[in-house]
Amino acid sequence: MTIIEIKNLCQQLGIRPSKAMGQNFLIDEQALAKIVSAGELKKTDLVIEIGPGFGVLTEKLISNCRKVLCVELDKRLVFYLHKKFKQAGNLEILQADILKIKNQELAVRLGGGEYKLVANLPYAITKPIIRKFLSYEPRPKSLTILVQKEVAEKIIAKPGEMSLLSLSVQFYGQPEIANLILKQSFFPIPKVDSAILKITVNRDTLPAEISQVLSEKERQDFQEKRFWQLVKIGFSSPRKQLHNNLASGYKLDNLEAKDRLVKIGLRADCRAQNLSLKDWAGLYQQFVV
Repeated sequence: MTIIEIKNLCQQLGIRPSKAMGQNFLIDEQALAKIVSAGELKKTDLVIEIGPGFGVLTEKLISNCRKVLCVELDKRLVFYLHKKFKQAGNLEILQADILKIKNQELAVRLGGGEYKLVANLPYAITKPIIRKFLSYEPRPKSLTILVQKEVAEKIIAKPGEMSLLSLSVQFYGQPEIANLILKQSFFPIPKVDSAILKITVNRDTLPAEISQVLSEKERQDFQEKRFWQLVKIGFSSPRKQLHNNLASGYKLDNLEAKDRLVKIGLRADCRAQNLSLKDWAGLYQQFVV
C-alpha cells in the first residue's frame, strides 16, 4: 500500500494518524516480508495481530496461517477491515482494547491450542503488551513484534546493561533482534527506527539459568512474586551499589548485604545492571529462601 493510498483512506475514513494511539502505518513491502519470515509462520499456525491498521500485514498473515485474530481499537479501521476482508474465511476482526481482554478469551476465539503473536505494535503500548503476553497464561509460542529500536536493544541487553525490562523478558523467553526497519518504512514517519523483536517463549516454568542454580526443593517451592520483589528492590535505585538497595529493602546492615553478595561470587560493589538471571537465582537463595 502506497503513501497516497493510505492518505486517501485516512481522508475517506476521517482518520488523522494519532501519536497517542501510535498509528504509524507500515508501507514497506520488504519490511512486511521480514516480519513474516521472522515469525516462521506455518499453515497450521493460529496468530493474534494487534493494531492491524489498514491490514497490510493482515494480508500476509491470512495467506500464511490457519487462523488470524486481529484486535483493533479504532472503530473506523474495524469498519474498513471488515469490508476489505469480507471474503477471508480464516480471519476474525475484534474491535476492542487489547489490554482489557484476558489471554484466555483470545485463545478461545482462536479455537484453543498454541498460538503466536505477530504485530506492528503501537509504540505507546509496547511494554504493557509484552508484559501481558509473557506474564499471563496462556502465553504465545512466540512474539514477533515491531518495536522501537532502542526498546529492542534494551530488551536483549547483557549483564552490564541489564534493566528491569530486559530481565523480565529474559525470564520468560529468549529475545533477539531479527531485523532492523528504517523509520521511512512508515507513514507518518516516526522519529526513530524500529526493530523486529522475536521472543521465543520458554515452555518450562523456570528459565534454565535459574533452574540450574536452585535445588529441586527450591524449584518446587519457587515463589515468582517474591522473586520479582527481590528484583524490584535490587533495581530500586539503579545508580546505587546493589548492597545498599538490598540492605534497605530487607532491613539489613550493609556489611551483611555485602557478605551475601560475596557468598555467591559477586563483587561487593556490583550494581543491579551487572547481574545475569543466574546471579539473581543466587540472590533468591540468599535473601528469599
